[in-house]
Amino acid sequence: MPNYSKLVDMFDLLLHKYLRLPYRLHVHVDQHAKSSKATILLLHGLGNSSASWNEVVKKLPNDMRVISVDLLGFGKSPSPRWMKYNISIQANSVIATLLRENIRQPLIIVGHSMGSMVAVEIAKRYPLLVKSLILCSPPFYSNEESKALLPNQSALLKQFYKFIIKNPQRIVDAAPLALKLRIVGDAFNVTAQNVDVYMAVLESSILHQTSFEDIKKLRKPIRIVHGRFDPVVIKRNLQDVVSANKHAQLTFVLAGHELMDNYIPAVVKEITEAAQ
Repeated sequence: MPNYSKLVDMFDLLLHKYLRLPYRLHVHVDQHAKSSKATILLLHGLGNSSASWNEVVKKLPNDMRVISVDLLGFGKSPSPRWMKYNISIQANSVIATLLRENIRQPLIIVGHSMGSMVAVEIAKRYPLLVKSLILCSPPFYSNEESKALLPNQSALLKQFYKFIIKNPQRIVDAAPLALKLRIVGDAFNVTAQNVDVYMAVLESSILHQTSFEDIKKLRKPIRIVHGRFDPVVIKRNLQDVVSANKHAQLTFVLAGHELMDNYIPAVVKEITEAAQ
């Protein structure tokens, strides 16, 4: 008898690896309104899923269309082990998914952490699809910082990420305690079964990024939200973006990196104002 599982895997490789057709993502929320004054796209961060937006979605006005998806490699979306998981591939999958969702308005894209970088990529490549961006905890790092003579925050963070990539079990072991201490939200899910995807995304999307330079060139309204206690986002880089791009503005919230506690009402406020 034919091995249907192997046939499916071969067909998947043919379509997505060799023919380079984008994957379609799992749509977690597609909340319609009778007369939507705005369409909101929510993109989650590294190690999370679209469930991380649940509390935000509950508090949004009901006159908006709200869509949240699981990015490639996370939640219920495909997670092929051969994938490089760079920001460009993530953006392609988001667009391929949206083409099936009958979008009628330019999007307000709200990204958290890695999701904010996907948002920048979409705005760069498909500007007509985007009304504005709201970027929460964007981990923008400059490649120039690696040339500094003395260690700085960016260099130290990158060294830490490289250490984690070489020692993935450290993240797996630390995840339960991080959840217990509320360092990460309930949607954070890194296990021995998916840590390889987490590391692939960390390396391709965070360490090797162009987002920090790309955002300076965008000509869309950009709202950046930064938690004052965020250990992985460099405040100076966000200020550099605002200095370089007159369309960008920076606001602060008494929170950390994750979409928790004080971050929730702050994001709801930003979305509501952007939709006016």
